[in-house]
Amino acid sequence: MTMESVAEAAGVSIHFVRTFWRAMGFPNVAEDDVVFTMRDADAMRAWRDLLRSGHVDERTAVSLLRAESQITDRLVLWQVEAMVDDVARRFDLDDTSARLVVLDRISDHNEVLLDQLAYSWKRQLAALARRIDQEMSRRAETEVDDELPLERSLGFVDMVSYTSRARELGVTQLSELVQAFEFTARDVITTLGGRIVKTIGDAVLYIADDIETGARIVLGLLAALNADPRLPPVRASLVIGRVVSHSGDIFGPVVNVASRLTDIARPGTVLMDEASAEALRISSEGYRYDLTPRPVEPVPGIGKLKPIELRLRSKYDGHDEDLTVS
Repeated sequence: MTMESVAEAAGVSIHFVRTFWRAMGFPNVAEDDVVFTMRDADAMRAWRDLLRSGHVDERTAVSLLRAESQITDRLVLWQVEAMVDDVARRFDLDDTSARLVVLDRISDHNEVLLDQLAYSWKRQLAALARRIDQEMSRRAETEVDDELPLERSLGFVDMVSYTSRARELGVTQLSELVQAFEFTARDVITTLGGRIVKTIGDAVLYIADDIETGARIVLGLLAALNADPRLPPVRASLVIGRVVSHSGDIFGPVVNVASRLTDIARPGTVLMDEASAEALRISSEGYRYDLTPRPVEPVPGIGKLKPIELRLRSKYDGHDEDLTVS
């Protein structure tokens, strides 16, 4: 179908089709290009009906479409690359041959992948609803209106000297390095009660609901990642503060502080700012940790940072069940 014919079938304007298509993340098409099917018309009609119902406005609809597109774009890339790797390893094929095999068989997996996508979406929505409900029950009635809405502990963990290490590796070795880093980080973070906000090549941004959970996560991350001989040394940060969530990411001054702390951390260490270290010290689990001041660091855009190094006290090292990840 062309743009005109799909617009007619969906009962929408050509402008609506263009807006829908751009929000989905696809390049512009000419009005006489035959790129649409009746499935596209059905999807556009569903969004038209949602808008007409008054449940969302156009701005929200576009945001929801962009969210779907960005997530599924990465999802299908991840899934296809995983299958290419599987075929290449199991059948001892080169990359080109493996991709041709996957391309030929990709539709064989459609049903199970779609079913699992729906299942995972429902599970993640249920988990988010529980977290929101718990937070609303704790939230103070006297909030300041202009405060960022979410108080979270968060931080970065990244691989030291990743760029130079990557130059020395072949395609397969580099893929294994990145995969080992991401998979280990994801396992530790989720197992200990946190969430991954995003991965940025050689770094992961994680988040947790309180400082105690954040401390368990970041020290668990360092222990697990430094124990993997495939990986270069890592360094990390942990802070607590208020953020705003948008488009699946988080924003706020505290995120910038966490990033800067990671940049100045020595390999194998975790740095906190003074306020976050004090919050951990007076918490119910503060007795588990050593908080050691380090030299003041001038940081562009922030000023002088007084980093505090976080370490698990030797009394608990290796004997704290909360830091054990199976």
